[in-house]
Amino acid sequence: MQPTPEQLQQLPLFANITQAHLAELVAAFESISAKTDEVLFEADEVPKRFLILVEGEVALSEDGQERYVLRPPAPVGELGAITGLPRNMTATAKAPSKLLSISVDGLMAFCESHGDVAFPVHHNLLRIVADKVGRDQQRVTEMRNNLIVTQKAMKRMREALLEAEDTPLTKQLFEEIDALIEQNKKGRYLVEPPRALKTSVRLDGGTLATVLAMSKERLHFAGGAETPKRGAHWSGVLVTADREIPLSGTVASSDDERVVIDLDLLIDDYAAQLDDQLTRLQMLDVVV
Repeated sequence: MQPTPEQLQQLPLFANITQAHLAELVAAFESISAKTDEVLFEADEVPKRFLILVEGEVALSEDGQERYVLRPPAPVGELGAITGLPRNMTATAKAPSKLLSISVDGLMAFCESHGDVAFPVHHNLLRIVADKVGRDQQRVTEMRNNLIVTQKAMKRMREALLEAEDTPLTKQLFEEIDALIEQNKKGRYLVEPPRALKTSVRLDGGTLATVLAMSKERLHFAGGAETPKRGAHWSGVLVTADREIPLSGTVASSDDERVVIDLDLLIDDYAAQLDDQLTRLQMLDVVV
């Protein structure tokens, strides 16, 4: 059973594409079947195929919990397949199902040779991503407002505990609330450098390690041959496309995959450069 062009036009990814172009696109896919409980792909798996459900049901689960059930016609994780991002969920056939399948390389090859079809598909993809970013921005704003309210409330609670009679319970509550307030400070929020803005750190031995995340107070970089020990003093140079910033600090944690550094205070000039770099990275997450 093949979906009709009219059915495909109901999908945001294929909206406003002519029936003739949709027929060309569908012809590039192959039909596959999936048995009940057959896993189509796992979470954290790098996408290899783009799938469209045309018959049956597919369940999407996260951490072992079913989150969504897809019914035809429906793309199965189109953003991951087209962008190459690792899967966030596991897809499992909930009933005997039929799908249209094309390899990611095959889809890219089709788009290169059929620009008249690829252009509206990629235009629709941008709109899908833009809508998703807009919804994410709204949720982030709501969470940020909730965090501000929570921080202010915890500070009031901390002041009340300081004025209360000193007991083991008030001491424990004060320490835990104080730790939460410190953890929620803006300067602790990490930014992950994207592939387009590669950021590295040059270690004492000259090795360049990929920066995984960073903030004004912490630096995370990939572990390797020069992995320092926890608690040791550390120094290195943050290397970006247009600047180098000397850094130092204490190793908070360390293993073969990730090293976390609690950064020392920087002199004003270097602090301004680091703040500028963080702003540059953060702007990639902001819709202006």
